[in-house]
Amino acid sequence: MIRRIDLRAAGASVPDYGAVLPRAPFDVEAALDVVRPICDDVRHRGLDAVLDASRRLDRVELEDIVVPRVALDEALDRLEPQVRTALKEAIARLRRSAQAELEHDVSTEVVPGGCVLRRIVPVSRVGLYVPGGLAPLVSSVVMNVVPAQVAGVGSIALSSPPQAEFGGLPHPTILAACALLGVDEVYAVGGAQAIAMFAYGAGSCAPVDLVTGPGNIYVVAAKRMLKGRVGIDSEAGPTEIAVLADGSADATHVAADLISQAEHDPLAASVLVTDSVSLADAVDVELELQVPQTKHEERIRTALSGVQSATVLVDDVEQGLAVVDAYAAEHLAIQTRDAQSLAMRVRNAGAVFVGPWAPVSLGDYCAGSNHVLPTAGCAAHSSGLSVRAFCKNVQVVTYDEAALREVAAQVVTLAEAEDLPGHGAAVSIRVASGPA
Repeated sequence: MIRRIDLRAAGASVPDYGAVLPRAPFDVEAALDVVRPICDDVRHRGLDAVLDASRRLDRVELEDIVVPRVALDEALDRLEPQVRTALKEAIARLRRSAQAELEHDVSTEVVPGGCVLRRIVPVSRVGLYVPGGLAPLVSSVVMNVVPAQVAGVGSIALSSPPQAEFGGLPHPTILAACALLGVDEVYAVGGAQAIAMFAYGAGSCAPVDLVTGPGNIYVVAAKRMLKGRVGIDSEAGPTEIAVLADGSADATHVAADLISQAEHDPLAASVLVTDSVSLADAVDVELELQVPQTKHEERIRTALSGVQSATVLVDDVEQGLAVVDAYAAEHLAIQTRDAQSLAMRVRNAGAVFVGPWAPVSLGDYCAGSNHVLPTAGCAAHSSGLSVRAFCKNVQVVTYDEAALREVAAQVVTLAEAEDLPGHGAAVSIRVASGPA
């Protein structure tokens, strides 16, 4: 079901592990050709273009994109009590960790009379995207909204695809989560047209400053295309898990973890990195036992047997650590004898799950961490969604006359070195008359 890549005794001959590790076929550049006319249409025709795209792509006939407040309230009223309780727990845990992430203003007296204040300022308005394709990702409502609220964002809009079976509204569980979190500006718009709506504005949706949230390849392409017009969190594509395991790992647990992410999408990637052939064999047996018992068997089989998934055999755990760092997984599970120590040496991963009692699915819902994470190797340079994503640094510089006079000559010298005499003149004209 899942192929093997053997890197044993190949460490020195493989200069770039990333070049031989499996990846999902995810051609954002090709998708740009599809989303560009959609985004341009929304830019020029606004709401009418959004409605046309929903009719054509989602096969939903809408008169407006606004989700009425009554629909949010009704969805919350009808939410199963167990789901409501679980959502409240997920919200509370994420809010607790998000509040601990809050940065504070920092003031530095560089010299007497010269001060630089770094202010932490929340983004004014954000657009949060919640997918609604193969699964209603209600957890993504929590993961997007909570850090934005903790950061102090004043205006929050959320969009999720319209569903024909729910009268053109997003999935009711998504609406219930919005109501539970106090988000009442909600739109029934999906895909590239949603990102364009946030960027340019459409109907009653005013433009935003930042767009966050995962989505399909067309959502990712639209975010790439419109980056600059709006800020984006990252280009989060199909989900992925890497498991670094040795012979001490439980094959039943490892197989279940690989399946848990393969359940998301046929393009989801599940990668096992191990120095134990016996564990690899046992995981293969477990996959054959567990996959037929799953609800989404066909989707899972497609993902596990795809080119993006594999069991990678390595000489030892040290090589395995180098391999997973090169892979830079969205989710990295470490199930080894010294898992905590290894976890602290990982440099490239969206989130690391340590030991047998921290499965990735815990992080999807109730760990207190955020599950909106970089994919496709982007964890090598990018971070997951957090309070920091919704904040900006604004520097406030305050110098008195004496402090400026003390450094004036250096400023003029550097300005002349760059052949920008006007820069120097802005200082020298102030100090030319001598001390006041």
